[in-house]
Amino acid sequence: MKTDRAGLVLSAVVLGVLLPGEAFSQARGPIRFADGTAYAELRFHHETGAFGKKYLPETMGSGCAFFDYDGDGWLDAFLVNLTSWPSQPRKATYSALFRNDRDGTFTDVTREAGLAVEMYGMGVAAADYDNDGWVDLYVTAVGGSHLFRNRGDGRFDDVTVEAGARGPETFPTSAMFFDYDRDGNLDLIVANYVTWSIDGDLFCTLDGKTKSYCTPESYKGESPTLLHNRGDGTFEDVTKQAGLWNPASKALGVALLDHDSDGWPDFALANDTQPNKLYRNNGDGTFSDIGMGAGIAFGETGVARAGMGIDTADYSGSGRTSLLIANFSNEMIGLYHHEADGLYVDDAPITTVGRSSFLTLAFGIFFFDYDLDGLFDIFAGNGHVVDNISAVQPSVRHAQPPHVFRNLGGRRFQEVTAELGPALQKPVVARGAANGDFDNDGDLDVLVNANNGDAVLYRNDGANQSRFVRVKTIGTRSNRDGIGARVTVTRPDGHRQWRLVHTGSSYCSQSDTALTFGLGENHRAKSIEVVWPSGQVDRVGPVVANQVVFVKEGQGLLASRPLPPKGTPLTP
Repeated sequence: MKTDRAGLVLSAVVLGVLLPGEAFSQARGPIRFADGTAYAELRFHHETGAFGKKYLPETMGSGCAFFDYDGDGWLDAFLVNLTSWPSQPRKATYSALFRNDRDGTFTDVTREAGLAVEMYGMGVAAADYDNDGWVDLYVTAVGGSHLFRNRGDGRFDDVTVEAGARGPETFPTSAMFFDYDRDGNLDLIVANYVTWSIDGDLFCTLDGKTKSYCTPESYKGESPTLLHNRGDGTFEDVTKQAGLWNPASKALGVALLDHDSDGWPDFALANDTQPNKLYRNNGDGTFSDIGMGAGIAFGETGVARAGMGIDTADYSGSGRTSLLIANFSNEMIGLYHHEADGLYVDDAPITTVGRSSFLTLAFGIFFFDYDLDGLFDIFAGNGHVVDNISAVQPSVRHAQPPHVFRNLGGRRFQEVTAELGPALQKPVVARGAANGDFDNDGDLDVLVNANNGDAVLYRNDGANQSRFVRVKTIGTRSNRDGIGARVTVTRPDGHRQWRLVHTGSSYCSQSDTALTFGLGENHRAKSIEVVWPSGQVDRVGPVVANQVVFVKEGQGLLASRPLPPKGTPLTP
């Protein structure tokens, strides 16, 4: 049952939350992120199954995703959940799929969609792996992951076994669909954390008496897993053949990039207490780790940090992809600028990004242009892994507010969290985080999954007067989603912004695969160029601002649509 709007007005005034009517007025004023969770009826509580044993996975889950499962042009939400441990009474908890009702609210359709499957879920990746036009789901889970094939009728089928996609059964975390061999079929890379099981659980303590959650140093690592898409609906494990076998790895985040701009998709892994990895695609089905030589393996002190989430984008306008890596408290976020010689230099220590993030512990993290000025800003969801951390570190808290850093240009950032409203100042034990324009008002909203807490939907209030263009890619020779395509938008003032269409990134999460480019005060984009994984190049433009542009491989502009009124589908 939908909540009556009038009954929420007083609460909105008191709490500072935003009701959907205000966003579409486009009244001038400062940008704010409001807590839109209650109005959106996004009722989701993350369970850990904890019962005093302090099992390691309890404090690490879980992720979330914005994706359009029913193809109506409105972003739906998926939130990953944990469940009870085998020794405990069964409590039916599931990951949840929320259908966007195109009016600012969501409806929980988990059971109707066939997704009410109990698992100890960690991460999610969403893409059309079988090129049938419908976005599928891969959910990583301790004990074995699940591949859900979208049937196109509102339901999903669990095809894990027949597709050979179960993957590792120990502790998988983030996952990412990408076409590493450029054959038009999406492959899957799965990040794995440590070798952990209930029987192999270790006793760790902070005070010498009571059990606490162990750090990853206590356990052996696990290699990432590469699943090759055969093109017939099945996958094969090619980890060793691809040169990726590394049992010392303790990976939590994975992100797509093209390090050397050669058209072959590379990827980076954020490792916890192990060197971060940058795997260069050799173009022959194998990868080489160049993380050490590139300068991302260790922190500035030469010690491996506790990498959590990760993302990539050209935040400086250099034309090269740089890296953003979430780290532990007392370590700072890593902000790696890609220099012309292929070396990455961490800008965080000399910017407010480093100073502001020193005491916080970041998980979900990403680049996004929240103010649509054409520069990539940063969101970091924070929350410690030790619930009583303040007992041993008084300056550190378990629940922590997020960070938002505004890109000022010239490789400079300003923390603007406090300026963006009271909702962002509320402490949360954040884990997964994703961004996307769920209400189709033009600007990007943020979804956060909170460990052992309620999910939060931060709604960008639409007071921003900057313009945008959103690009949705449709592959033909390349994979249908266009994952790996490089999209460049050029404004009339000459400013260029580009990004790869990608899945994965953040921590155990996925943002909208449609790319939103800020145009500032420009009324149009001069041109849009898409370089597809197949090598095909399509150019369209000029394009009027504040539209969604559908670009089809080999055809160019398939359609362009202004954002729809409430209740109206947005399709090409």
